[in-house]
Amino acid sequence: MKGMPMAGTAELMRAAASFNTKVAAAVHKLGAVKDEDVQIATTPKDELFRTDKVTLHRYRPLAARKVQTPLLIVYSLIGRYTMTDLQEDRSLIRNLLEQGVDVWVVDWGNASRADRYLTIDDYVQGYLDDCVEAVRRETKAEAVSLLGICEGGVFTLAYAALEPAKVKNLVLTITPLDFHADQDEARLEHGFINVWTRSLTAQDVDRMIEVWGVLPGEFMGAVFSMLTPIRSITKYNLDLLEVVDDEAKLLNYLRMEKWLADRPHHAGEAAKQWLKDLYQDNKLIKGELELGGRRVDLHEVAMPVLNIFAQDDHIIPPPTSRALSGKVGTTDYTELGLPGGHIGVFVSGRSQGIVGKGIVDWLARRDG
Repeated sequence: MKGMPMAGTAELMRAAASFNTKVAAAVHKLGAVKDEDVQIATTPKDELFRTDKVTLHRYRPLAARKVQTPLLIVYSLIGRYTMTDLQEDRSLIRNLLEQGVDVWVVDWGNASRADRYLTIDDYVQGYLDDCVEAVRRETKAEAVSLLGICEGGVFTLAYAALEPAKVKNLVLTITPLDFHADQDEARLEHGFINVWTRSLTAQDVDRMIEVWGVLPGEFMGAVFSMLTPIRSITKYNLDLLEVVDDEAKLLNYLRMEKWLADRPHHAGEAAKQWLKDLYQDNKLIKGELELGGRRVDLHEVAMPVLNIFAQDDHIIPPPTSRALSGKVGTTDYTELGLPGGHIGVFVSGRSQGIVGKGIVDWLARRDG
């Protein structure tokens, strides 16, 4: 190169050759990986109930029962519950089972255009209630504990307000509760989804659902990728090359990518409610949200509540989760802020000994 010393040119060429060699080796190694090598959600479970596209699973015990009240995990419609059981050594499910909890999970299935008119009312007062009743029948429990994650946390909170007699304890994790509280925190890299949804008009949201019938998983995947554009661009060359020589790290990387690629569609009317009633109009924390003609009154949430949030969550900024304090009817309210991001709270190595143990200890103290 003109103007560059020969030694510098040679060094640059050696670096380029080394990089190309590593890329070629990575391509070869990836080509040898089969789908069965990248299994996720492998903890043994049994189907106990099914209605429409919704399935209720009960996990097989891995230790003697220490917490008697069954725990039902409710994930969001935008992702899959399999994130809670990504791999054996990074599994919230296994963590809970190994500490003696009776764990159940709701699988919402795959929404399609046929589910265009399913509402949040249907999911909370219909499907979720059906699953709670199935757990109660099977276990003879008067009430169950609910663990809601992200949008699933909103569903479980609303259910606990509408059906408090059926809920013994409520655990919320990375859950948006005050959808406008991101404006109280001057962290420019946080809350982009809140900003984006507020930039839409109600008519924009209606047109999206009218065209697609659902909020497509691929579309939301693209939205999440744009929240961290540089990382999204570099992860398939720089990040991948950093782990390709370590088989365990490579498989960890691929399991996460497999989960990210399996993003389901969000049912149409429920998506409209999610974007308009919650993100835009903030009706939940205002006490204005109605489901099935019933107002979701947070003061009816009289059972113990554990609210877990991620301190570095750019998708659900901490202020949007912490806003629940003082808004519910219980005096037994606990907040737990953990290091990490939106998904890292569940799958990072440093969180494995914190999240599960924190939940189990909290549940055990309230299991009388």
